[in-house]
Amino acid sequence: MSPLLSIENISKGFSSSGRRVVALDKVSLAIAAGETLGLVGASGSGKSTLSRILLRLLSCDAGAIRFEGEDWLTLKGAALRRRRARMQMVFQDPLAAFNPLANVGTVLDDPLRIHGVASKHRRAGEIATLLEHVGLPAEYACRPVRALSGGQRQRVAIARAIATRPSLLVLDEAVSALDVTVRGRILELLVDLQKQQGIACLFISHDLAVVRAVSHRIAVMDGGRVVETGPAATVVAAPQSEAARALVAAVPRLW
Repeated sequence: MSPLLSIENISKGFSSSGRRVVALDKVSLAIAAGETLGLVGASGSGKSTLSRILLRLLSCDAGAIRFEGEDWLTLKGAALRRRRARMQMVFQDPLAAFNPLANVGTVLDDPLRIHGVASKHRRAGEIATLLEHVGLPAEYACRPVRALSGGQRQRVAIARAIATRPSLLVLDEAVSALDVTVRGRILELLVDLQKQQGIACLFISHDLAVVRAVSHRIAVMDGGRVVETGPAATVVAAPQSEAARALVAAVPRLW
């Protein structure tokens, strides 16, 4: 069976102070339907650049991406807008991703309306269902986004991401700004949603412990390259690359 997402030899460079900086060097990855691939690496390893290329927020210099059997990088205009519904992103700072003057209902109504997921008379019920999926009461639809806690905003961000019924979520440092207790609840929510809806996830983080908690497999990036890939438990227990060993050593331990 073909993977849900196939990334092949993606390369990207930037010009900085008159010199060429390689951000991605022939990166190849694959994600199966319903799978979570954790993508880890130190700051500057290329993780976020790859996520922006996946979301078509940034172009690549070379390589190919196939998503749900289509050539993802050649889609344009209306065709790309339609297909974006199938790949959604959850950002690190949900408040920055929202209109801070909007209420929760408006935030969730937008993707339902834009992508034609539900008719006007059904959208209120759909919003209530989305809030229920992420563990928030339906009455939160009337609350201003700015009045929510960080964990509540991230739940709304996840609700917005799943509103279009995607097959893939890209989560870029989606829990790194949350405190430990809230982080654990959001991770549990993501695992539960995946079990219920079969959504695949690309979970991007510099925190190996967080990635280990939600991932089936882990890919390690260093210097714009994927230097190690394997089952999550194996990468954590017996890292093969220097980058993976450094990330394992950085995980806090209680003695």
